[in-house]
Order: sequence, then C-alpha cells, then structure tokens
Amino acid sequence: MRRFLSFGPAFVVLLAIVAALLLVPTAIRRAQTARTIGLVEVASKRLESEDNILISVNAAVRAVSQMVEPSVVHIDVEGSLVSASSSGSGWIFDTNGHIVTNAHVVGDNRRVQVELSDGRVREGVIVGTDLDSDIAVIKIDDTESLIPSRLATGERVERGDRVFAFGSPFGFKFSMSEGIVSGLGRTARTALGSTRISNFIQTDAAVNPGNSGGPLVNVRGHVIGMNVAIATAGGFQIGPDGERGGGQGQSAGISFAIPLGTIESRVNQIIAGGPIQSGYMGVILSDRSSASGMKVRGVILGDVFEDGPAEKAGLMPDDIILMIDGSPIDDSQIFISMISAKRPGDTARLRVQRGQKTQELVVTLIDRPRLSLALQYERRLENLFGLRVLAVNGRVMVDEVRADSPAFIAGFAPGQFILGAAGNRVANADSFYRLLADGGLFRGRSVRVMVSVLEDDQASRALDFQRGASQSAPNAKDGGSVTEEAPQP
Repeated sequence: MRRFLSFGPAFVVLLAIVAALLLVPTAIRRAQTARTIGLVEVASKRLESEDNILISVNAAVRAVSQMVEPSVVHIDVEGSLVSASSSGSGWIFDTNGHIVTNAHVVGDNRRVQVELSDGRVREGVIVGTDLDSDIAVIKIDDTESLIPSRLATGERVERGDRVFAFGSPFGFKFSMSEGIVSGLGRTARTALGSTRISNFIQTDAAVNPGNSGGPLVNVRGHVIGMNVAIATAGGFQIGPDGERGGGQGQSAGISFAIPLGTIESRVNQIIAGGPIQSGYMGVILSDRSSASGMKVRGVILGDVFEDGPAEKAGLMPDDIILMIDGSPIDDSQIFISMISAKRPGDTARLRVQRGQKTQELVVTLIDRPRLSLALQYERRLENLFGLRVLAVNGRVMVDEVRADSPAFIAGFAPGQFILGAAGNRVANADSFYRLLADGGLFRGRSVRVMVSVLEDDQASRALDFQRGASQSAPNAKDGGSVTEEAPQP
C-alpha cells in the first residue's frame, strides 16, 4: 500500500517563519521610531521651554558681546623706514579718548588709525609705551559718544573661569572667541623678548594675528586682561607675531593675557606722562630650590638689603616666600613681575616660611634706588638698543655699536662723545641712562641725543634715537634668546 506524505503543515510553519523574519524587524523599527519621535518631542519641548539653561547661556553670551563690543577698537599702523605695517586691536580706557593696546602693535610709530565699533575712523596719537609690560596708550581727539570698557578692578580671577577674547583675528574686525582660564602666573616670550612684567593669564580662547591688544573679559563683561601672546609648536609668539609680517602663528589653544592689575598701574602712569615707576622691596632671590634640606614650593631670599623695605618688614635671608597677596608663588620671574607691577607706596602681603614656621608679613614698597636703575638701564641699552658707552677722562664715549641695531640706525659710532640727551647736558654715564629713561626711550619714544663729530671733537650733531619695530628682540620661534637680566625686586 503506497503512503502519501502531506507537506501542508510544514509549509505553513515555513510561511510563519518567513513572515516573522520580515515583519518583526519592521515592527521593531516602527517601535524604535515611535520612541525616538517621542524623545524628540520631549527634547524639543524642553529646549523650547523658558527654563532651558542653554538659552540662558546664549542670552548671557550675547549680552557680553553687546556690552563689550562698543569699547573695542581696530588699530592700523602704517609702516616707517624701520618698521613694517601692522594691525591689531585695542579698547577704550576712558571718556577722554585714551585707548589701550600692546606696545608691539604700535611699535615706534607716532600716529595710528583707530576704527571704532560704530565705523568711525580717527587718527590717534601715541601717548606713550612701556616696553617692560608691552603696554601702549593711544589718544584720539574725537571723544563724542565714547563708551569705555568696564574693568574688573579688585575681582579675583580663578582657574576655570569662563572668559571671552575680543579683537580682529586675521583682519576679521570686532570678533569674539570663548574659553576658560587655563592657568595663572604664566611667563611667555613676546615680540619684545621676555618682558619684565609677565604674570600672564593663560586661556584656551582662540587668539590669532590681529587679536593683540584686544580685551579679555569675564562673564560680567569686565576686562580682566589684554591679549598679548600665544604658544605655537615652535614656541611662544606674540598675538601672534604675524602683525609684524613674521610667521603667521595660529591658535593652538594656549593664549596669554596681561592681567588687569599690571595694565591699570602702567596705563595711569603713561597717561600722567612721568617716568614709569616700579615697586622695589630690596631683596636678592636665590636660585636654590630648597633651604636647610626642605623641599618647598616658593622662592627663597638669597639676601635682604640693609635698611630696605624687606628688612624693615622683618624678612631675612633664607626666608621662603610662599604667597603674595593670596596667590601661591613658585617662580622667581612671577614674583619679580608681581612686585614690579606695583607702584611705590603699595603694599605686598607675603606668607613667609622660616624654618618650620610660617608667618604673614606686609612690605611697603619704594621706588627703585637710582644705582639699581642705572644698572638696569645700562643692560637694556646694550641688549635691546645695541649701544655701549664708557667713561673716558670725565666724558661719556660710545664704546661699541652693534651692527643693524637701533643705535646703528640712529647714527651712533664708536669714538663719539655723548654731549647731551633730551635737551640736557650729560655729566656721566648714569646721567645719560637716566635722561634716556626720563625721555621715554625705554617706553618707545624718540629721544634726541647730541654727539660729537668724529672728525671734529668740538663739533656736534643731533641723533634721533629710538627702537625700531624691526629691531624687536628675537622670539623663541626663531631660536633667539634675550640676554637681558631681570631686575631683583
């Protein structure tokens, strides 16, 4: 008897399996899509709600922009025989037309063009510059409707604070970038070499060529510093050196700003027109990293000058300075900068470790003694201006002139006698240094110097002595070094 096999049930099962394979994924996808749509709707409602924190952040950032931009300016500087054309940024300091920028932006030029945020373009005159801190002040005559920047005077800057940098990167005027404070108390090389006044604020805000001189502000729109330099793969560069036609350094997430405390002290002195005064406490710092076998984070005093401010405050050799004005100190250059940024009569609150004990001491600073200043100016004249003089039979003679230096360009030559400077007779080398300083040479101004004619010692000629922008100290990017020694505080 023949058997007949039935394939019906198996076929039904097979169809069911195929249907499941086709329909189940579709159902799953539809379920997932429905869930995603639900999440999108919930997210949309949350983002559109009044309590959306990101909307609040956007509104706050826009408010910072609206508050700061009217006080930001764009600066164009036409080149001279010894300097290239440059551009940068600045910010309005007061209603009298004073504008703050970097010294390296304006160089040795006397007149600059200033473009205000409302489109007005005005001629500016350089009031003065301070090479120590890379700060310059420009003045415009049109003071109508000027809106000065609001300053964060007395406000403490902390690592992690959100900040905004303003300026004209790559010529894009009145731009704004955002970042945080990455570090405090940094040192960096600028276009003027290693500035004596550093103590920079480090941020990760984008800073590029053209940002130099622009303000760095906090979340209240208050100025806490001024953009000055960036770090690149090749080393530190000024904000970044491209303003002078050099390598176009670009932001790598490490930028530096001059702190407001330094700016206020310097700018007010520049506007007043007198010589820049720096605080002095009368100590010599040791290069040791430990004292009496103790490893500490601080700076060690190698010596304390007799009857100086430090000794009067109770400081002694081998004392370790741990903090100044509440800020930890573990770098001698930063300590020098913080003291030098202060003015005579200001106080410095120091936390000092002596042996196993710590104590708080307050030092009232004075102006730097004349002898110390003369030595400082002598070194700067040689290292930055290429001129060395010496005393010969009661007269001051040019001893050496470095080729292609500002002194060489001005017309100085070995064998000349220095007869006068800034309209006054030169009695000795120290008086020569002082006259140059008081005349503003070290702040970017031109000083007229009378020298003897080599062929006729009795005849004289006038030389206009100034530092050309092309004669800036070499920057780290080019492998250069600055041999000028930092002053003791």
